[in-house]
Amino acid sequence: MAGFRSLARQVRDPRCDLALRRYSLRKCLERFAPYGHRATWDHLCSRAGFGSEDRSPDPVRLVAALEELEAARSVWLAYEVGFAERRRKEKHDGLRRPGSVDDWHRLTWGGFGVAWCDDPRVHPDGPLAEVLRGLISALEREPGTACPVCDGERLVWKYDLDHEPSAGPVCTDCGILVPRPVLTPDALADARRERLLMSA
Repeated sequence: MAGFRSLARQVRDPRCDLALRRYSLRKCLERFAPYGHRATWDHLCSRAGFGSEDRSPDPVRLVAALEELEAARSVWLAYEVGFAERRRKEKHDGLRRPGSVDDWHRLTWGGFGVAWCDDPRVHPDGPLAEVLRGLISALEREPGTACPVCDGERLVWKYDLDHEPSAGPVCTDCGILVPRPVLTPDALADARRERLLMSA
């Protein structure tokens, strides 16, 4: 099974058939897809300027999509290295019980679904790397009341998501499942109340 870097080489290789290059970019999303596979693909296609069903996109656009994905992956891998170092130090210091950020991180190891978007057509507009930086910054500070990606304040609790956790606060502006550790207890309660108001 090919890894992310060997798939990325195929996307860039002008000697490869265009269909293979497109396929290799799709396969990269099996290794790293911050919004989930379908939403990340939709995001990359719209940002690079080719259709999600386009079987022969401009190779320059394919590479642009790959470069955005690689930049975001670099941000996430750096975060994971820092996270692992912090956990090692905490264990060395006798702190064996992980916190809520650690529980959330366990579900997103490798970067899949870090900023899960249950609706593949609703996702943040900005570059993936910026989105991840905003999310990581929020994980490293005190919890707040707004979406860490777009600062949207209308969060609605949704159930039956195609992700783990299968329920949680979703930003109605950018579509991400907001990690619970970045929100205050009051913000989480407000999101649950918003769900009840919408279903009433």
